[in-house]
Amino acid sequence: MTPLGLPDAIQACLFDLDGVLTRTATVHAAAWKEMFDAFLSRSEGSGFRPFDPVADYDRYVDGLPRADGVRSFLASRNIRLPEGGTDDSADRDTVHGLGARKNDIVLRMIKDEGVEAYPGSVRYVQAARAAGLRRAVVSSSANCRDVLVAAGIEDLFEVRIDGVVAAAQGLPGKPAPDTFLAAARALDVGPGQAAVFEDAQSGAEAGRAGGFGFVVGVDRVGQAEALRRHGADFVVRDLAELLGERA
Repeated sequence: MTPLGLPDAIQACLFDLDGVLTRTATVHAAAWKEMFDAFLSRSEGSGFRPFDPVADYDRYVDGLPRADGVRSFLASRNIRLPEGGTDDSADRDTVHGLGARKNDIVLRMIKDEGVEAYPGSVRYVQAARAAGLRRAVVSSSANCRDVLVAAGIEDLFEVRIDGVVAAAQGLPGKPAPDTFLAAARALDVGPGQAAVFEDAQSGAEAGRAGGFGFVVGVDRVGQAEALRRHGADFVVRDLAELLGERA
């Protein structure tokens, strides 16, 4: 193992954004809750059950492209909506309309509250750069670049494969490994030479499915065993632990 806690063969690091690099996972969970609760209170009436920002978020939407997250959660409540189109406005009760509504809420929260990067993650990425490892961000978020800029860490990465790039290239989202594989290609390394860093079960599953050399699960919410079951080779609470620091 290297001083970065990685196998010697690893030449590149592929980092998820929300929950791994930045504290935006909680922002996304809150935005999903605000959007879904408003919708469910109308559609479920007296049987209204609110969206759980921990259990429902982890199980149905974390790590997925926005529309996939809407479909996944609605299916759990046996609710079917028209797909609509990617240009649907936020006032439409379609899959893409609810997704647009959630995105508007996220952007408002980011503007009002700002974005904070995890200090241990920043130190780890800086150490990876100093060690000569290639670095990419792989996120389903269409707001990835804005978040990186707001957190002041955009310059730490050579490649960004996000929701915008995935849509342009027709890449399926996690748990499919395609976005991670695209990042590895962009960095000119094979999957076996790249490590994946993920806090979402779907992301860990994508790392395993892609045959990556090492999958690091980042457990911010007490789901270490679930991350291992879905493909993580090693689980930490914070990337600082891989540097021999205390979380």
